[in-house]
Amino acid sequence: MPVVADRMEFKNLVAPVALLFILSLGFGNMQAFGQPMTKDANLRIESTVQGLSFPTSMLFLDADHILVLEKEGNVRLVSSGVLQPSPVLSLPAVNKNERGLLGIEKIGENVFLYVTESDSGAKNRVYRYDISGSSLTNQKLLLDLPAGPGTNHQGGKLVSGKDNSLYSVTGELQRNGKDQNIKDGPDPDFSGAILRVNPEDGSPAQNNPFPTSNSSLDPLGHYYAYGIRNSFGLAIDPVSGSLWDTENGEDIYDEINLVTPGLNSGWKLVMGPISRSGISESQLVNFQGSKYSDPVLSFKDPIGITDIEFLASNKLGDKYTNNVFVGDINNGNLYFFQMNEERNGFNLGSPGLDDKVVDNSQELDSVVLGSGFGGITDIETGPDGYLYVLSYDDGIIYKISTP
Repeated sequence: MPVVADRMEFKNLVAPVALLFILSLGFGNMQAFGQPMTKDANLRIESTVQGLSFPTSMLFLDADHILVLEKEGNVRLVSSGVLQPSPVLSLPAVNKNERGLLGIEKIGENVFLYVTESDSGAKNRVYRYDISGSSLTNQKLLLDLPAGPGTNHQGGKLVSGKDNSLYSVTGELQRNGKDQNIKDGPDPDFSGAILRVNPEDGSPAQNNPFPTSNSSLDPLGHYYAYGIRNSFGLAIDPVSGSLWDTENGEDIYDEINLVTPGLNSGWKLVMGPISRSGISESQLVNFQGSKYSDPVLSFKDPIGITDIEFLASNKLGDKYTNNVFVGDINNGNLYFFQMNEERNGFNLGSPGLDDKVVDNSQELDSVVLGSGFGGITDIETGPDGYLYVLSYDDGIIYKISTP
């Protein structure tokens, strides 16, 4: 479903660059976000950093230093709570619609960035840098990925696994290939997929789920999952080490997924539970080693789902320890979910969620913890053990702590 033109034009009047997450949903009514609030009286929300320009992702280097990405291409440094005036690094990002400087991760003494750039044509590139203090040097191209033909659905998040492999996600870029479950479409081409690679050189990580030709250019060998429409949320469960993602629906069904090795997430044939789609698994493109599975939770009316984070800390209390926070871009809501004992799903208290689908506003309200954050683009556990929320609309980093 294409974006309604006048909504997009209105959003561009509000901001000098296009909103990061169009998500091809349409925006509904524009909202004015106020001071964030939480349903839990034992939690406190405060603004810790202000003045950011369309921030997309953040990385804590230590207790006193944060790197924050701005969509237009700047890497900003927050030092002791103060946003420094000059960027640490500026990249020539192409930032139309959902393109831009989107993802950041650190493994050892290296920092990785996901950015849309253009030479002869737009590309999504993952770069590796050496880091010394807060300086990023010795740029090395790790992954050279497609960024079109669509300017939306770029993906962009990066996360490191417990084995220090690097995961990245690229959206489907409005392509129609086997990666999108079109059986007579083009072969895999790095679109609509989660990659798992060696952070040294971008080669396929050991024990990836799909057969590989041992070529560094073979897409399928790099894949951990495919059939993904668009995602701006990747997280590793600190207890099990499993990968989770969020996925944006078109006009129906946003998703939260446990990403098992070889997951086929179903797009373009399935979003939400397959039982509601009229599609059978045999109609999907099933590569050797692939397996379809339903989302852990779906939102029938899309919320513009964004980041996902496991709070790897007990600083907010036992209720929140190692459990899941999720953000959205449409409402400025922060959602909370407690993991089940097997850590493969959620303990959902509302009887209406027995089907694992949020079907109405009452069910949605039952999983909302906080509101008023503006469009959330990142959620991170800080070195102090508290939760930090990055607001795209406000240009603010919010801290959630206890009184």
